[in-house]
Amino acid sequence: MATQAKTAKLLARQLFTLSLANGAVSAERVGGVLAYLDKHRPANPVVVLKAYQRLIAAELAKSEAVVEHAGAINDGMLASIAASMSKKYGRAVTATARPNPALLAGLRVHIGDDIYESSVAGQLDALASAV
Repeated sequence: MATQAKTAKLLARQLFTLSLANGAVSAERVGGVLAYLDKHRPANPVVVLKAYQRLIAAELAKSEAVVEHAGAINDGMLASIAASMSKKYGRAVTATARPNPALLAGLRVHIGDDIYESSVAGQLDALASAV
């Protein structure tokens, strides 16, 4: 059973590699991969598709900055954050705003697994754990 799961994950990794064009996920290539899988069902298709979906989602998350904010945020600030993160990561990054009243004030930016925080709530949590 473990061998089948490893084989499914290996196939998902190969399909993921085929889905990239110039280092980014290509909608056309993903469509081609899914069409291929529809015609040529692999062993354990659910395991393969779940692993493939996780890889695609993780790659797409690397190009989206989710900006959590407590107060108002304007389009200029989002554009500035997107430009600064694009420069830092060396790839195009888009910024999306998401209100989060628990922050009290400030921002928290998520890009893939990276989190950048400059909020009052984060500073209070750091202070509380230091005491």
